[in-house]
Amino acid sequence: MSSHSRKAAPPAAVNSQIADLMGAWSIELDPDLAVTALTHRSFAFEMGGIEHNERLEFLGDSVLSIVVTEYLFKTFPSESEAQLSRMRGAIVSERTLAKVARGIHLGDFILLGKGENLTGGRERDSILCDTTEAMIGATYLTYGLETTRKVVEHHLKPFLDNAVQMGRSSDYKTTLQEYCSHEGLGEPVYEAIGSGPDHARRFHATVTIGGRVAGEGDATSKKNATAAAARAAFLSLSGAN
Repeated sequence: MSSHSRKAAPPAAVNSQIADLMGAWSIELDPDLAVTALTHRSFAFEMGGIEHNERLEFLGDSVLSIVVTEYLFKTFPSESEAQLSRMRGAIVSERTLAKVARGIHLGDFILLGKGENLTGGRERDSILCDTTEAMIGATYLTYGLETTRKVVEHHLKPFLDNAVQMGRSSDYKTTLQEYCSHEGLGEPVYEAIGSGPDHARRFHATVTIGGRVAGEGDATSKKNATAAAARAAFLSLSGAN
């Protein structure tokens, strides 16, 4: 058997409590797939190159997208393609999936390398999001699409119920652009600077309008950091709550 296909054996503490996670996830997964879904690259590296969860994450991301897209398409027939796209983006975002993970205490079960564990990896949005997607991928491989759809919709229900509002407030860069144009404030200019190691990268973004910094934001990706900066600028300039 190649090292690529070897499975991670969960620590005793994780193994003894895996039933709790399956209960929180609302369905029992194939044991090997469940362990792989919980195995972060850092743990796999320390264990000599065992299988980690990135392939399951890739699969889960695609399954999540089709489930949410179909739900929105059927539920909101009067919404435009652009608005449906914004709604989907908000619902499948790193921030939303991290909230789902925290709701079921998924971070307690993730198999992390020592460095990631010591630097707060269990609470990092990017790791929680990726592991949630891997769990979706494992669910799909265990049960197929229809059962996975029910699991996904169950965990995303609070967000799906609020999809219209989430979509309208998610694209703050466009909102800020339109506001600045309407008010004659000039073009927003963004700058993002990354820091930290590759496995724990952070970005600090600023948006400058009329030569002055109007908003700042921090996130684990450049896209999310600039979006946070746009949100801060729009709320500050418009006085919106």
